[in-house]
Amino acid sequence: MSENTDQNERHKAKMAKIKAARDRMMATKTEEKGLIIVHTGPGKGKSSSGFGMIMRCIAHGMPVAVVQFIKGAMATGERAFLEEHFPEEVQFHVSGEGFTWETQDRERDIAKAEAGWELAKELIRNPENRFVMLDEINIALRNDYLNIDDVVDFLLSEKPEMTHVLLTGRNAKPELIEAADLVTEMTLLKHPFRDGIKAQAGVEF
Repeated sequence: MSENTDQNERHKAKMAKIKAARDRMMATKTEEKGLIIVHTGPGKGKSSSGFGMIMRCIAHGMPVAVVQFIKGAMATGERAFLEEHFPEEVQFHVSGEGFTWETQDRERDIAKAEAGWELAKELIRNPENRFVMLDEINIALRNDYLNIDDVVDFLLSEKPEMTHVLLTGRNAKPELIEAADLVTEMTLLKHPFRDGIKAQAGVEF
């Protein structure tokens, strides 16, 4: 038997064992539920990943709603694409007027965040919306524009059983992380901004 053939056989046997173990594990995963999902951390990709999930939902015929907190005044490729190509499948709502250092008006920021949260609750309560993305809500929570206990209590007590809710933004509060079913922290290893390169269309927005 050649060395390559022997190596291939060992690889095949190893993969067969892994598959058998995976099959046994998957056989125990039978429940379905709507998830509370958090994308946080200093790295890029929190909202981008969320919009990727929206593409999946559209492909599965699942109605989607988006409420953008904080950065809503910024024109983004995702918003333009969804509003132009999928207006029936996705409701897109803008709550914020810009990052807090741009608005420089805390009372107005709080009012916008509160209005966005009231709208978000209506969208989540509607069981026809199978996926609701609350983009950058973690920033509003971090700045105490919204009460974290009110948000967590609502998600745990009023979210329909099969509705997924995604909350994005860095510095997610511990209470939200504890309540969530799925939490991903994006880690920053390197970013061109540090080298004086501004945000690039198609990559950042």
